[in-house]
Amino acid sequence: MTGLFLCAVLGGGVALTQWQAGDSGAAAGDTVDGTAPPTAGPGGAPGASSGGGAGPSATGGPPPEAEASPSPSSPSSDDEREIAVPADGPGTFTTARTDGATVGSGSRVVRYKVMVEDGIDIPAADAAAEVSAVLADERGWTRGGTHAFRLVSSGTYDLAVKIATPGTVDRICGEAGLLTRGEVNCRVGENVVVNLKRWVRGSPEFDGPIGDYRALIVNHEVGHGIGRGHETCPGPGEPAPAMMQQIKGLQGCVANAWPYDRSGDYLGGPSVP
Repeated sequence: MTGLFLCAVLGGGVALTQWQAGDSGAAAGDTVDGTAPPTAGPGGAPGASSGGGAGPSATGGPPPEAEASPSPSSPSSDDEREIAVPADGPGTFTTARTDGATVGSGSRVVRYKVMVEDGIDIPAADAAAEVSAVLADERGWTRGGTHAFRLVSSGTYDLAVKIATPGTVDRICGEAGLLTRGEVNCRVGENVVVNLKRWVRGSPEFDGPIGDYRALIVNHEVGHGIGRGHETCPGPGEPAPAMMQQIKGLQGCVANAWPYDRSGDYLGGPSVP
């Protein structure tokens, strides 16, 4: 079952809408409100998401969302330079021309590509390296033993991680009925659409390195893509689940960007209906 989710972050406020129907879905993460009909993924199976819901297998075009939170991660190559955040862009994208080895031992291999909107001051190769590092991290989704990930530059794929200007995000997400208001990310069909504003500036509610915030965005959205729904804080002082809408407030938990700890324990919490 896939779901449509939309979570938004505007001055610290978040609204969530969920829609589910059969085996199709769509969602938006770090977003505001809205609904969207199911769309077909690249493998023909309907699916879309980007906020927080269960998603289909890699072969059908998953659903998911995004968010962000702190946790130790490698510093981004963009951390030491100023990146402009134009309000809008042409809506065309450059795909990272890099193919990676499969990471993880799971039998369900998620093929993904990374794309950056033309005119953005982030090389597609740099974005792909950062996304790939998150998905290959021992604290990531490969630790569960079910899923593996492979970066591709061409051919069939299950997810397309797109970094786009706020205006382009609004158009892509709006076509699926999602309202992002220039502020948040979304997932529609096979597209995980990352708002450049969030990628560069992080969240006003997130106190931590920008690389950690980006790791949470990737882990949260991809989590939806492999079938994970939203979770909430398991208890005061505990790590916030990667599938928690941490932007909405930590509820006593400690900010965290990763699904697992270094010992392989899942950092989860009660599911959110």
